[in-house]
Amino acid sequence: MNDSKAIVLFSGGQDSTTCLAWALDRFAHVETIGFDYRQRHLVELDVRPVVLNAFRERFSNWAVKLGEDHLIDVAVLGQLSDTSLTRDVEIAMQANGLPNTFVPGRNLLFLTFAATIAYRRGAKHIVTGVCETDYSGYPDCRDDTMKAMQLALNLGMDARFAVHAPLMWIDKAETWRLARVLGGDELVDLIRDETHTCYQGDRVHHHDWGWGCGQCPACELRAQGYWQFAARPAVP
Repeated sequence: MNDSKAIVLFSGGQDSTTCLAWALDRFAHVETIGFDYRQRHLVELDVRPVVLNAFRERFSNWAVKLGEDHLIDVAVLGQLSDTSLTRDVEIAMQANGLPNTFVPGRNLLFLTFAATIAYRRGAKHIVTGVCETDYSGYPDCRDDTMKAMQLALNLGMDARFAVHAPLMWIDKAETWRLARVLGGDELVDLIRDETHTCYQGDRVHHHDWGWGCGQCPACELRAQGYWQFAARPAVP
């Protein structure tokens, strides 16, 4: 496996865009993978190529490293899932303490497909934007899950993948700051104006922190992080 090649799980959102910049800053060749599971916020699939093109046009040092994009149809995940991200139901907490935005098996499936592509492309590194610091309690975003998946993938494919989660221990404000460190204000502006995080798929309302309904959990986290970042944009 090529130690200089990486696959980034890229949804078109703030976190995965920051992770893409992180990977391009470290590896010589980076490819992206996204998933169509008939998600409620399907607009993120429209945003993905826009963001990728912006990387190529605005960041010449990264453009030469950015390779093929892979879009995988996993409609079966949406068919199996009864969640507010795959059904037109109100976002709410469930009796088990998890929000109904949790799509069981999603990140496990995504990492498996990413590893399959990485295996075929000879890429050692797999980068994902999961986070355990300010998240919705999803069990498949935890550090222990990532470590377990890395072990399972390496055993199951007789490989030596390295699964990276650069945002695991930082909050949304620090994610905005990391973007500035990696790509300056140009990357911050790109994330704010082009990426999509809103669970409702709202591309009508634009705020200082980006597009979204402003009320769903994803918008609230993004907005809170942005205002904290704006109040203190750089670490002294």
